[in-house]
Amino acid sequence: MISESTKFHEYFLEWIKLYKEGAVREITLKKYYTSHLFITQIAPNLLLSELSRQSYQAILNEYASTHEKQTTKDFHHQLKSSIRDAVDEKIIAHDPTRKVVIKGKKPRDKKQKYLSQFELQKLLDILDLGNEINLDWMILLMAKTGIRFSEALGLTPEDFDFHNHSITINKSWDYRSEHGGFQGTKNKSSIRKVPIDWKTCMQFSHLIQEKQENQPIFVAGRIYNSTVNHRLKKYCQKANIPVISAHGLRHTHASLLLFAGVSIATVARRLGHANMTTTQQVYLHIIQELENQDNDKVMRYLSSI
Repeated sequence: MISESTKFHEYFLEWIKLYKEGAVREITLKKYYTSHLFITQIAPNLLLSELSRQSYQAILNEYASTHEKQTTKDFHHQLKSSIRDAVDEKIIAHDPTRKVVIKGKKPRDKKQKYLSQFELQKLLDILDLGNEINLDWMILLMAKTGIRFSEALGLTPEDFDFHNHSITINKSWDYRSEHGGFQGTKNKSSIRKVPIDWKTCMQFSHLIQEKQENQPIFVAGRIYNSTVNHRLKKYCQKANIPVISAHGLRHTHASLLLFAGVSIATVARRLGHANMTTTQQVYLHIIQELENQDNDKVMRYLSSI
């Protein structure tokens, strides 16, 4: 039985088993268990009854000493969810997570995550796009749609609607497991229809016409994210452009749409984000740059009145 005399890390473990096992994706579940290991190391003897703003802040500070701020924030959100349940169930009287300060060590220098339109065109120009489906065709499709790597792997011929120029994202491929297989999308918001241009429609209508309707078109045996990243690195170096990853294709797609003046709401829906806030957080640097351009337009207009 859980009570105030239960150790915090023991409660968190039971909470994970009760509320998260079978409810979240395997990769997300592993993150919860990793957080549990850190709590066990940082506060092995801390009881639920001893949880206070000070003791909770001390846990976050210890974690932040070896992690960047965003990682610490994610760690905090996992712990906070379990603690608020303990408050709701009156196991503890007060919420110790209120008004915490999120710290973290200095972030490492980040590699460029996206390409400009000119750089993307140079990359696409050297892809090996023959008459048979290969990973280069997947790279092209990811660049033109912004879909995730696992979502691209999960695509089957029946997901393509060539009449309405769209693809349906309603599943993904579990490329991390040894045997693979279809699995759900990252979240409910990831289930969506993504419009595609007529040229891509024409290309894929020929490429997949002989494929089985319910079989993944890009999967032929075990496939690794690192394989595609290595391929991209080779092409980027050959094209003399910044090296990006498979996920960088998604960032490139979203960035180019934003720079083209597409609304944040449309980009969010296209990417399968739960809300515009997520899109704004991920692409804040681009949005700020666009706001600066808008401010210049405002000033030029006002000066003409």
